[in-house]
Amino acid sequence: MPITLDQAQTIVRAALEHGTQQGFQPLTVSVLDPGGALVALGRQDGSGYLRPDLATAKAWGLLGMGMTNRALAARAADSPDIYTSLVGLAGGKVVSVPGGVLVRDADGVLLGAVGISGDASLNDEAAAVAGIEAAGLVAQTGAED
Repeated sequence: MPITLDQAQTIVRAALEHGTQQGFQPLTVSVLDPGGALVALGRQDGSGYLRPDLATAKAWGLLGMGMTNRALAARAADSPDIYTSLVGLAGGKVVSVPGGVLVRDADGVLLGAVGISGDASLNDEAAAVAGIEAAGLVAQTGAED
């Protein structure tokens, strides 16, 4: 079963609250189902107009490639020509910096992905993890490996 609207809205709300509490720059949060369809999006006042596209690309690329952000970044570093081709084929909807996080249930089933943009990439990732955990789900960044 893919991520529900209620879960996605909880992730958005909790991730934005985390960012505010930590003093992050204004964030945009995108939550996608396993097929890459947008389920929920939240954009704080002052978050730039390209942030929704960037947040969505952080999540979409992970789902499309079936790997964590760190695995995608490693592949991009090892094979930059292939990564460039991938980005082109995806219409630019692949970004290999932290801030894209896979979402799983307690049994490890993939429910979707979250992408956040607005602050430093590791802060974006921390907000995504906070949102996912607030929804009672499991965040997979690749740092766990």
